Amino acid sequence: MGYFTPLAAIHGSYIVHTDLAIHADWIIPVEPTGILEQHSLAIEDGKIAAILPSVDARQQFEAREVVDLPGHVLIPGLINAHTHAAMTLFRGLADDLPLMSWLGEHIWPAEARWVHEEFVGDGSRLAVAEMLRGGTTCFNDMYFFPDVTGRVAAQAGIRAMVGLIVIDFPSTWAADADQYFAKAITTHDLFRNDPLVHTAFAPHAPYTVSEEPLRRIAKLANELDLPIHMHVHETQAEVREGVEKTGHRPIERLRRLDMVNPGLIAVHMTQLEADEIALFADSNAQIVHCPQSNLKLASGHCPVAQLLDADINVALGTDGAASNNDLDLFSEMQSAALLAKGVSGNACALPAEGALRMATLNGARALGIDHLTGSLAVGKAADLVAVDLAQPETQPVYNALSQLVYSAGREQVRHVWVDGHCLLSDRELTTLDLPPLLERAAAWRARVDDQPA
Repeated sequence: MGYFTPLAAIHGSYIVHTDLAIHADWIIPVEPTGILEQHSLAIEDGKIAAILPSVDARQQFEAREVVDLPGHVLIPGLINAHTHAAMTLFRGLADDLPLMSWLGEHIWPAEARWVHEEFVGDGSRLAVAEMLRGGTTCFNDMYFFPDVTGRVAAQAGIRAMVGLIVIDFPSTWAADADQYFAKAITTHDLFRNDPLVHTAFAPHAPYTVSEEPLRRIAKLANELDLPIHMHVHETQAEVREGVEKTGHRPIERLRRLDMVNPGLIAVHMTQLEADEIALFADSNAQIVHCPQSNLKLASGHCPVAQLLDADINVALGTDGAASNNDLDLFSEMQSAALLAKGVSGNACALPAEGALRMATLNGARALGIDHLTGSLAVGKAADLVAVDLAQPETQPVYNALSQLVYSAGREQVRHVWVDGHCLLSDRELTTLDLPPLLERAAAWRARVDDQPA
């Protein structure tokens, strides 16, 4: 796919009309690597039409809308490769606990009592608002009522991959395995032709999904050409329990089911042995790193430096706001970079450029949509984020990319576009009405807090 195509090279010396022109102090395309200073980007029909020096752009095309961004850096939209969007309504419900206590004693009981369509709709809208305000233009979700989350995403104009959830125990979404699969197919069909919303099978984890459902998932995922999004090797206890129950570590069990392949999106992966890293490298399977959630739940450390050295694609996710407690990919990029250095003892283990790639192009590759988004290139969708570096917290700017990862915060995101549509304009959401979302969140807090699960 092309990257740097001056419009005059296509149309001769004529002035070219286009939908939108954005002029920025810096553009970081991610691929190819590097920082472009004083460059512009032209958008036509929701796609990137050209990237070229601003002095040339102002002479070569006339746009119906022009956005001048002095002091700003323009980057690809961030991709949150692992979320539980609706769980924003459980943010802060049960903190400072290990994973299984957090799940078994608090989250699962709360879900059994409160999670239904209304809850998921309100929680997903709140999550989308938070993500757009933080520069996220695509998220990969795993939660009940994925049809509701998918419709929320489509209405808001954000990209999403919604998980066709499968778990052994009954829920308000499905009573048994057959119903989980029936609803999965219905949800997949609902979004089959949606330009923004895609689907993936989402078995919760090896310890919550038994053998027969996993076999059905592997078969259907292959037939429908869908990814499989799954928590894998999140804690030592999970791995130990897997060995005790099945005689195999969870990854080996998945391998025996032919599930370790390019379509597997394995989340967390904090407990890995050398042969398991080699297996993922050979199979081209995907890994999603959730540094802050893993730290907060004391789950362990994903060996990111070793994975990258093995040429494994590693994306970045926040996990849910109930365990993080936010959906902030800026802080995840910084945490990922710093944690990789600390765990490996190598200050070069994950540079700023690598952290940004994990949050953009690597995420797109993990979801199988890197032909659409993840980098700024001619022909790709105009999924863009403008970050204001002309603030005291990010001055002076010696290197815009380093400043973006190590100094900038999500509050410096000023504008967000998806498919060329502006979803955040000067910090104001354009497709979501924020005050009612906040009122609904407060109402849910009162209900959940007044009648604890």
